[in-house]
Amino acid sequence: MKILLTGATGYIGRRLLPALIDEGHHVICVVRDKYRFDTKRYKPGSVTVFEGDLMKPKSFDDCPKDIDAAYYLVHSMNMSGGDFSKEERKSAQNFVALLDKTKAKQIIYLGGIVNEEHLSKHLASRKAVEDELRKSKVPVTALRAGIIVGSGSASFEIIRDLVEKLPFMIAPKWIKTKCQPIAIRNVIQFLSGVLGKDFTYDKHFDIYGPDTLTYKQMLERFAKVRKLKRKIITVPVFTPRLSSYWLYFVTSTAYPLAKNLVDSMKVDVIGGANELPEKLHVHLIPYEEAIKMAFEKIEQNLVLSSWNDAGNSQIFRKGLSKHIEVPKFGVFKNKQTEKTKNTDDALKRIFAIGGRNGWYYANWLWEFRGFIDKLFGGVGLRRGRKNASETSVGEALDFWRVILVSKEEKRLLLYAEMKLPGEAWLEFKINDKNCVVQTATFRPLGLAGRLYWYAMLPFHFFIFKGMLHHIAAG
Repeated sequence: MKILLTGATGYIGRRLLPALIDEGHHVICVVRDKYRFDTKRYKPGSVTVFEGDLMKPKSFDDCPKDIDAAYYLVHSMNMSGGDFSKEERKSAQNFVALLDKTKAKQIIYLGGIVNEEHLSKHLASRKAVEDELRKSKVPVTALRAGIIVGSGSASFEIIRDLVEKLPFMIAPKWIKTKCQPIAIRNVIQFLSGVLGKDFTYDKHFDIYGPDTLTYKQMLERFAKVRKLKRKIITVPVFTPRLSSYWLYFVTSTAYPLAKNLVDSMKVDVIGGANELPEKLHVHLIPYEEAIKMAFEKIEQNLVLSSWNDAGNSQIFRKGLSKHIEVPKFGVFKNKQTEKTKNTDDALKRIFAIGGRNGWYYANWLWEFRGFIDKLFGGVGLRRGRKNASETSVGEALDFWRVILVSKEEKRLLLYAEMKLPGEAWLEFKINDKNCVVQTATFRPLGLAGRLYWYAMLPFHFFIFKGMLHHIAAG
């Protein structure tokens, strides 16, 4: 079958794509920026990349019409500004207009379980998107999932941050809310399993795991799997705003996402009974087993995708390729060079920088900068990196975004996503003289940007010199 896959660079899309290819389908991956998608990862001839933005309908004028089915996996809850629900509804309307001009026989949509009378803004938006999709002449199969547990998922990483960093927790009362977490492997099995199944047309199905747990029980069982002793006390005085800030400062999540997650956590998310697992022969994975499976992937550096991969910042809207050309004029630079005796080892250290590997020198200062960034509403340093030794274009790397990574050019280019009065790039490369060249570039915004650069000069000299020495010398 020929499949149209939206959200191909997102957390779910990156997991679903290999499954569809393994089943012999040809997948047309819709992305906003072709530069972010690496076709070399997939079997030749199995993937076609189409650049289009669902908020810009004209960008789909040349989209193939001879498709058999389409997946709608677009989500905007993590956007930093504006009304994500309004944007999601408009995106769905544009998608319907697109699909109605094709030969598609099925739309498959992944939303959230909605079984409460008073829905959070997030779940209400997910339901509104489903309603918009159902206006299409193409039959819709809607899968409504609860908390998704898997390496790199937002829920998994938030729980991991809380359990591994806090031996003692004072938690808000919503921690007693019930839900039914589902393993990411099961989600992908359901998404691929309903493809072409006419008994699922124009229907919705709640998908969930075999365990019904409170969020407190999820934290406790996570601690049990990790062999950690944790004490959790619930207090009634946490307002939604305080709860959002609590998640934001303790975990790697962005504040907009934390706010919407807290809003959703105030209601029980219990799925309705259905026979879909039996009909698709899906074995539901228990919560603790899902955690163990996630850590197996992490330990083997086999994490396929992370919730951080799908960003909604301006860097994504403008396109990553727009930032590859580092400006030469109107900027401040800190450029340092050091000879290396082993270019292969130096290059490995360059591509492994950040995350749990640290920044090789004065890590406490990097952590302090991440803390300051969090105080001002930034992403902080806790996002880490998906893989300890490899990275690819578009991935988050602490408070940077990977703009270019090339083993052939021996070059890594990062773009800053921390709060700054300007724009910043950090580049590492090894030249033909076996020297590691490290360049920090800053384009200031007004007087504040210039004052910031001069205030940071002593720290830059100290940190960058030490970091370069450790990369070059090992």
